[in-house]
Amino acid sequence: MTSSRPRPTARLAGVVVVLVTLLAGCSATPSPGPDRPSTASTPSAAPSGSTAAPALPSVAPTPPDGRPLQPVPAVVAPGITDPPAGSGLGRYTGQKPDWSACSRRVECATVSAPLDWSAPDGRALTLVMGRVKATASPRLGSLFLNPGGPGGSGLNLLAGFPSEGLEHYDLVSWDPRGVGRSTPVRCSGDASLDRLFALDGSPDDDAEAVALNSAVEGFGRDCLAGSGVLLEHISTADTVRDLDLLRGLVGDERLSYLGFSYGTQIGAQYADTFPEHTGAMVLDGAVDLGDDSRVDQLQGFERALDHFATWCAQQRCGLGSDRAAVLASVKRLLTDLDAHPLPGAGGRELTQQLGVSGVVTPLYDGADGWPRLRDALDQAGRGQGAGLLALADSGNERGRDGRYGSIAASFPAIRCRDSQAESVAAADRRAASLVPRAPVLGPFSGADVYCPLWPVPPAPKTGRLHRVGDRPVVVVGTTGDPATPYEYAVDMARDLDSAVLVTHEGEGHTAYGSSACVRGLVQAYFNDGRVPALGARCAD
Repeated sequence: MTSSRPRPTARLAGVVVVLVTLLAGCSATPSPGPDRPSTASTPSAAPSGSTAAPALPSVAPTPPDGRPLQPVPAVVAPGITDPPAGSGLGRYTGQKPDWSACSRRVECATVSAPLDWSAPDGRALTLVMGRVKATASPRLGSLFLNPGGPGGSGLNLLAGFPSEGLEHYDLVSWDPRGVGRSTPVRCSGDASLDRLFALDGSPDDDAEAVALNSAVEGFGRDCLAGSGVLLEHISTADTVRDLDLLRGLVGDERLSYLGFSYGTQIGAQYADTFPEHTGAMVLDGAVDLGDDSRVDQLQGFERALDHFATWCAQQRCGLGSDRAAVLASVKRLLTDLDAHPLPGAGGRELTQQLGVSGVVTPLYDGADGWPRLRDALDQAGRGQGAGLLALADSGNERGRDGRYGSIAASFPAIRCRDSQAESVAAADRRAASLVPRAPVLGPFSGADVYCPLWPVPPAPKTGRLHRVGDRPVVVVGTTGDPATPYEYAVDMARDLDSAVLVTHEGEGHTAYGSSACVRGLVQAYFNDGRVPALGARCAD
């Protein structure tokens, strides 16, 4: 199999804004913001060697609890259209996908789904799915893939996904509602996103706190102005209904599914909603379904940074003679960026927040990403920010032409529809509580003000997910996973009925693309129905 791992896009809100907690379980995720009288987690210019939270600034006005809801404009987002002929749900289930080549190895088909699943005779939206056809006999059906996010493009994942070992399946994925080639969320322009992502996500004073809150609230209003009613119909529950529609349209009685990162939330919610339609399911890089894990995502990144620092010191990388010295160098650099941004390519600057994004982005790739992080940090230590800025751009899906991928808009829109957060003050308190548990990254993480300041209300809260149908769900967790800490997988395997945990002892986000052992177990389950043994572990 190719050595490149599938790139699940479960991203920190901070790799798309600032260090926060990403899915509604890992993201639905939190993001940056202030609570006055306590601003953000800690001042971002805290002394570089300190691990204690310094005194917090005071008095900036805290927005009142409750989202600043706005009237929904009459704008019609691209892809919203009239429903297919007929009535009720039958007008959708009777569609015949018309497949045609859309890339070198992928066929695509465009179908419709109800904008509002409770009103199937109303407006429709567009979903684009792709497939790589089975090349081995007997054909075992379709295997649906989801890369995570929320907001990751399934079509992008499918284009590079290795089919070796899964040749008996049509590999199928889709751009979920709000994403990519399906009906997309539309927000600010690229220049506005540049300004937003460069803002200080851990404000040091009242002016920075007000600027951050105002920019985030304005971003939400821009998304509403560009997307209209779509923002009210973009929850994971909506996507789960879409997935069941797609399952039926490809002719499968049961869903076979491999989901990564936030894609594990989609899978778990599908299994709970449609247990009778759930077939073989593997969830790699489990999110925190209950938002009550004893470990926060920020701690997962801190843990991964610790592992990098140990490696870096052993390699005599020049950032420090031991782990603690390397971590002190990283913290000192991020602290200094607050007042002294570094020059980057194209006349841009590496700000503190972009520096944080540049540090955490390569941690997704585990040990493969460590040399890139080492080199970028070394360059920054010599006064040049281009390396870390390029890493931040990669994490934020910003191309060299300055254009952003769709996840910059779809990520906050989906997670904030799922999130129940409505209090900036509560977000600030949570951020402050994490600083002692993440002493290097915590002072710069800020609080998640995106969802408390989002202009549409949350979707109805989902109950505890536990049903999985009559086949076990295989949950895969990686011990050094930064974005979805291993503890999340342990919890998910415990909470879902008849789930089986596979432990990957390694680094990086998700395991299927990096561990031959995990791939073998997963493929044996899909191809032959062999359930991994209880306590299964992979060390490669």
